[in-house]
Amino acid sequence: MYEFHSRTKRAPGRRWRAAVLAVVALGFLLVPAPASAEGASCQELSFPVTLAVIPQTMRGTLCVPAGGANTVQVLVPGGTYNSSYWDIGFQPEIRSYRLAMNNAGYATLALDRLGTGHSTTPPSAVLTTLTEADVVHQVIQAVRSGARGPGFAKVILGGHSFGSGTASIEAGTYHDVDAVLVTGLAHRLNVVGTAAVFAATYPAALDPRFSGEGYDVGYLTTRPDTRYSIFHTPGPRVDGAIAFDEATKDTSAYEQAADLFPIGIIAPYSLLIDKPVMVALGQDTVFCGLLATDCSSSDGIRNSEALYYRPGADLTTFALQGYGHAINYAPNAPDYFRAVVDWADRVVGR
Repeated sequence: MYEFHSRTKRAPGRRWRAAVLAVVALGFLLVPAPASAEGASCQELSFPVTLAVIPQTMRGTLCVPAGGANTVQVLVPGGTYNSSYWDIGFQPEIRSYRLAMNNAGYATLALDRLGTGHSTTPPSAVLTTLTEADVVHQVIQAVRSGARGPGFAKVILGGHSFGSGTASIEAGTYHDVDAVLVTGLAHRLNVVGTAAVFAATYPAALDPRFSGEGYDVGYLTTRPDTRYSIFHTPGPRVDGAIAFDEATKDTSAYEQAADLFPIGIIAPYSLLIDKPVMVALGQDTVFCGLLATDCSSSDGIRNSEALYYRPGADLTTFALQGYGHAINYAPNAPDYFRAVVDWADRVVGR
């Protein structure tokens, strides 16, 4: 059976966060993501999981097209993001990945990583890329079996940034998905851009948004008013979109980066993936550049990344022009969404 959880039942800090978002929405005329849009039905689900023998709960929003779906996309957000990254409330008809996939006939399950959104917050020391991949695996098993809701015969595992590292490790370890979507992550780093991201972070406990919510010193978030420069440039600064990103920012754990870089990127673990893979990047300041990944075109990305995937991965690549790391926010995001739908139709099907 479904387990439903109202977004109004929050700790005091969560209520404060919701209030901030409401003010931003009024100021910039944000359009909140509806619970049901274009015929899709959305509900929150809870998944009991075990993280390094510690019981936790991972929550996510499942949206199913009105006619049902045989395939679900399980979506893992990046560092300092939560499930809202996949369902952006500012101009959702342009920027909501969830809405685009539902309109194309795919169900979506956008997850809150542990320590973010409505999921529980474990000690940061046990929250690594490897342990989070195991938690996502537990969710996928429940999705396939229908243990926490409707079951799906096919699963596409998608990620953004850190979430892509988690997705790659999950798929390469457990071989339980039908395809993998990697966005905002590649195997050749722009060292300057990566350093800029870490320079823009500080302990979450020092941020008014998260203080008093039980985050230990191992959790980080971005400093106020830094997200445009580290996640969106060289894209245009659209005030409503950036305000939504700042208002919905979340946390990550330092330990997640400790094994993401050596295992998820440098190793590379992605060679173990034996299902079709799509890699989509913008003009990403973290991964793109002269001595990093060639993001000038889809062919450039493919030439840079093909070495890190086995031939059986049937690698597909896409370059979104004119935007940075957080490509779901791009004004031309529908181009990337259509490319994902075309790829998913070809390698998995609805």
